[in-house]
Amino acid sequence: VQLQASGGGLVQAGGSLRLSCAASGRTSNIYSVGWFRQAAGKEREFVSSIRWGWDRTYYADSVKGRFTISKDNAKNTVDLQMNSLEPEDTAVYYCAAIRRFSPLGDDSSPDLYQYWGQGTQVTVSS
Repeated sequence: VQLQASGGGLVQAGGSLRLSCAASGRTSNIYSVGWFRQAAGKEREFVSSIRWGWDRTYYADSVKGRFTISKDNAKNTVDLQMNSLEPEDTAVYYCAAIRRFSPLGDDSSPDLYQYWGQGTQVTVSS
């Protein structure tokens, strides 16, 4: 499975961005897709995830009510709509996927994810 993230950019506080993660290869091997972010000098943190086969979603408390994750299985894409952006949302955003039949646990743990895309920079100016 290969993942390609896109859609980052520079936006003012209060603005919106939509990130997209395109999956290719053996997408039938995907169990869940998540978004993580890593700000300069900080550890990678969980943002949101969605089950590939159904619409169960998870969000970090810091983005609940502002971010929405969605998927299009026909296009093999997972989008992250980010509204009401804050300077604290500035980070490199990564999409990642959990392989089917792999050990499960808390979606927020990066260790669960076997596939990672390259990051896309999101910068929110104040």
